[in-house]
Amino acid sequence: MELTATVLAAPSQPGAAPAPPAAPTAVTSALSGPTDAPGASGAPEVLVVLPSLGTSVSALWQRAATAFGRLSPGATVIGIDLPGHGRSGPVGTGSAGAPSVPSLTMSELAEAVLATIDRVLPDVADPTAPIALAGDSIGGAIALQLALDRPERFSHVAVFCTGAQIGEPAAWVDRAELVATSGTPTQVVGSAQRWFGPGFMDREPEDSAALLHSLQDADRFSYAGLCHALSSFDVRSRLPEIALPVLAVAGSEDQPTPPTKLVEIANGVPGGLLEVIEGAAHLVPIEAPEVTAGLLHDFIHGGAGRDQAAVAEEAGLPTAAGPREASRDEVHAAGMSVRREVLSDAHVDRANANITDFTADFQDLITRYAWGEIWTRPGLDRRMRSAITLTAMIAGGHEAELAMHVKAAIRNGLSREEIKEVLLQSAIYCSVPSANTAFAVAAKTLAEMDEDA
Repeated sequence: MELTATVLAAPSQPGAAPAPPAAPTAVTSALSGPTDAPGASGAPEVLVVLPSLGTSVSALWQRAATAFGRLSPGATVIGIDLPGHGRSGPVGTGSAGAPSVPSLTMSELAEAVLATIDRVLPDVADPTAPIALAGDSIGGAIALQLALDRPERFSHVAVFCTGAQIGEPAAWVDRAELVATSGTPTQVVGSAQRWFGPGFMDREPEDSAALLHSLQDADRFSYAGLCHALSSFDVRSRLPEIALPVLAVAGSEDQPTPPTKLVEIANGVPGGLLEVIEGAAHLVPIEAPEVTAGLLHDFIHGGAGRDQAAVAEEAGLPTAAGPREASRDEVHAAGMSVRREVLSDAHVDRANANITDFTADFQDLITRYAWGEIWTRPGLDRRMRSAITLTAMIAGGHEAELAMHVKAAIRNGLSREEIKEVLLQSAIYCSVPSANTAFAVAAKTLAEMDEDA
């Protein structure tokens, strides 16, 4: 898999006219305080940026790269397009040479990005210079993968509008099948709704159109292959292994990867930093290019970012101490988001459809307290929370809830072997009869999941 790189910003030449300023944006950052002077000593001279699914790197990152170049005149910004997107060629051919959906993984994409850096860097910058890495959405997921697999190659990693696990595996597989069959234009309307914060398309019609055109022009089989890579991506349990400086940036209006996803990353990575961009959605680099450039410049120069708990508390998001300062509506919204991620949209939609005047307060209680106050807390990852919940369901003899949480455990990353071990241990601490019932419920539930797959 060979990807194509584009130099989005190069070191300023002595005597050259300054780059024109980017268009102003109404979006502001939670970041406060002065920034370091441009060209601060020891700052990396190379910034590599990665785009989101369906976008070209130029359409998403050019304005932010230009603004970054003004703040860091000695820097080179290199953008790398995803397979079948922008200037990168498609991947995936069948035995007869006909196009087919490639079976991609995030590790393979990460290695392809690194190979591209190694190939182009000697021609555009000092190959010994430290490299900072930034990515949006799947680009952020690739950046996390590289932080885990090849940390020695990078100095800083910034992830925008992403997650250590994004969406539902089944939903990505379904989208891959749809796009492979009917093409990327099937995604244009939905992406226009998900990508941009309120009013952005009216304020920036040219940028919006360029991004949607890049989606429409993307190779459908490569896009489907990237969906498959997202379906199997889950590094939530590995976040504590990351030793690099990490900045997580969320859009306050982001639906695919809401701010709680970035809180999870910032809390999981030792020393992780968090910023929330008010009014932005899923494509912060184009929605707030000047803010993006300032955050990256300050982060790379060692002067930006705040402890995730401080920013999360200011933004009304859950922290390690719980969402104590969040409003009732904010807690409910955070709880509903996590509830859907853990139990599935279909399950929550069924529950909501069955709400009556008699049960409405109880459903509100569940969403706010079980999901909004507890499951949103970053102190434990979701795998551990699932293991605890399974044990509690077994101890209480709650068979229907146990079946639901077996499915949730699979969604949260527990393997069948790990679920079996939880049930075995419950035989000692909850009783053998309880575990016997639990094995029967779990076996039936897993068999049903196999039938539905």
